[in-house]
Amino acid sequence: MPNKPAHTKAILLAVFITFLWSTSWILIKFGLRNDLPALSFAGLRYTTAFVCLAIFVIASPRERANLKRLTRADWGWLALLGLIVITLTQGAQFVSLSYLPANMVSLILNTTSMFVGLAGIFLLKEIPSRLQWLGIALTLAGVGVYFLPLSISGLAVFGILAALLTMLGNTASSLLGRKVNLQSHLSPLIVTFVSMGIGSIVLLLIGGVTQGFGHPSISDWGIIAWLAVVNTAFAFTVWNHTLQTLTAVESSIINSLMMPQIAIMAWLFLGETISPKEIVGLLLVGVGVLVVQLRKR
Repeated sequence: MPNKPAHTKAILLAVFITFLWSTSWILIKFGLRNDLPALSFAGLRYTTAFVCLAIFVIASPRERANLKRLTRADWGWLALLGLIVITLTQGAQFVSLSYLPANMVSLILNTTSMFVGLAGIFLLKEIPSRLQWLGIALTLAGVGVYFLPLSISGLAVFGILAALLTMLGNTASSLLGRKVNLQSHLSPLIVTFVSMGIGSIVLLLIGGVTQGFGHPSISDWGIIAWLAVVNTAFAFTVWNHTLQTLTAVESSIINSLMMPQIAIMAWLFLGETISPKEIVGLLLVGVGVLVVQLRKR
C-alpha cells in the first residue's frame, strides 16, 4: 500500500522544482540582457554547481570510495555524458536564449521526448505505441501552428539552430544517460559530480577563450550563484529524491508544467508577448509531449 502523505509530498516537491527550473530561464535572460557572454555565463553557472557538489562528495566517505573505484571505462562514459549534457546542450541553450524569446526556445526543447521516441526505434528497438504516434503527430502539429507561416530572419535563424542543437543534445543525453545509469556500481551523485565537473570546466574554458567573461556586476554574480546553488545543485538533488517515490509518467507530467510556467513568467517579467496562434501551438506541443510519454503497458 503506497504511503499517500509521502506521495503527496513528493508531488508537491517536484512541482516546486519545476517552478525553480522555470525561473532559471528568466534569470538567464536577465543575465544575457546585462551582456554576460552566453557560453561563459553557462560555464560559470555549472562550474559553481560542480564546486557545491564537490563539498558533498568530499564530505561523504562512501562517495569518496565510489569515486576511487571508477574504472577507465567509467571515466570515459562519464566524460562523454558531461560533454553532451553540459558543454553541448547547456552551452547551446544559453546561446539560443541570447537570440530568441524564452517561449520559442521552450517549445523547441519540449519536442525532445518526441525525438527520443523516434531515436529509440533505431537505437533501442523500442517501437512507439499508437497512442505515442498520436502524441508525435500532435507535437509536430503544434510546432507547425506556432512557426508557420515562417517569418524568421537574421540572428533569429542562428538562435533556432542553437535551440535545435540543444534539443538534439537533450535527446542524446536521455539515451546516453539511460545507458550510464544502468551501471549499478555508479551512484547518482558520482554520475552527476563527474559528468558536470568535466562538462562545466570544458564549457568555461571554451567560453573564456571565445567570448571572454565580460564585466559581471554584483547582481550578475548573485544570479550566477542562485542558479548554481539553488536551481542546480539543490534542485537536482531534491528532484532525484522525488524520483524515488514518483513513477516515470508522473515525473514526466510534472516536468511538462515548465512550458506554461515559462510562458507566464516570460510575459510577466520579460515583456514577451504571445499571440493566440502561438498559445494554440504551445498547447498542442504540451499535449503531444504528454501523450508520447504515456507508455503502453
